[in-house]
Amino acid sequence: MADLQDELNATTEAGELDAPTEAAGPPPPELDPAPALDLLAQYPVADGYCGLPGTLRTLPWYDLELGESAVETDLPRLRTGGTGALLWALHIADDRPVTSALEQIDLVNSVVARYPEGLRLARSASETVDVRAHGRIAVIVGPAPAAAAGDSLGTLRALHELGLRALTLGGAPWASGDGLTRFGEEMIREMNRLGMLIDLTGASPATAARTFAVSKAPVVLTRSGARALNGHPDNASDELLAALGADRGLCLVPCSVARTGPALRDVADHLDHVRRVAGPESVGLSGMYDTGDAHPEGLTDTAGYPALIAELLDRGWPQSDLALLTWGNVQRVLRGVEFTARAAQRRRGPSTATIQQSQSTRQAPG
Repeated sequence: MADLQDELNATTEAGELDAPTEAAGPPPPELDPAPALDLLAQYPVADGYCGLPGTLRTLPWYDLELGESAVETDLPRLRTGGTGALLWALHIADDRPVTSALEQIDLVNSVVARYPEGLRLARSASETVDVRAHGRIAVIVGPAPAAAAGDSLGTLRALHELGLRALTLGGAPWASGDGLTRFGEEMIREMNRLGMLIDLTGASPATAARTFAVSKAPVVLTRSGARALNGHPDNASDELLAALGADRGLCLVPCSVARTGPALRDVADHLDHVRRVAGPESVGLSGMYDTGDAHPEGLTDTAGYPALIAELLDRGWPQSDLALLTWGNVQRVLRGVEFTARAAQRRRGPSTATIQQSQSTRQAPG
């Protein structure tokens, strides 16, 4: 943490200002990192989208404990950045999605087992808290693209048994621009019964609306900024953000140049907007590190979170809202999904529906 404080408070080297630019304004005031570090020590970041498994598959060798320059996520930077939990996204091959998902779950298990003093798998909210209490960083498997389930409820259940805890609906044949098919609705109900997070990132408005109507558990957007500030297709409209807030769901704002902008302050602007429209209980953080996306200046890797929290403190965010942003909201949603699963399992057993039974039948949004 001393290195981080030195970086945030570093003074300008002699000669750096010898050639002023015409457009340059006064430098932003330096922010004291101490309050942000103190807050993150108590309420660490639960990062909603990390692409590390896909990146590690391309590397012949790596060391996440000592630090690894080939990735944006390693243990030293996670600790410096105050990260307490990560959702590890699975990137699957289009030609063999189920096999690819299985291979990446196997890789996640291998990586976590390799670094037992730094990482632990967590399959529930209580396990996430327990991992953090033991000084480790919790790894939650998911989200995976919907194709990983192979349009099969049985495959979905098998992936859940292996640890998958989140599925992204966008791109599924049963969750298209026209909304959910009857089979798509069964997928939502089965995810509720299993206790899986439903990720609406990239889903159509019709699919989102129908999912809100069918799901008994809160839903998430794992990597969406505010479309009012940036027109990226995965960003959320104010209408969707308001519905998400009413549903007690969660929008995880990404540290992505394409989705939020080139500077740390742009990410803070999106967080401000989502907090204002959806409410402080419906906003969280998503690094999108090791996904191939470019990251804003000041947030180029997982060590940058204290600088972002310092910016939000400077904007007047109360500690209570920041505690929800970093840790509390993800925990609440995980608990809500688990509570829904316990109730659903008392009402119904595993669904036997197949996509063939309802492939051509779509429900109208309601």
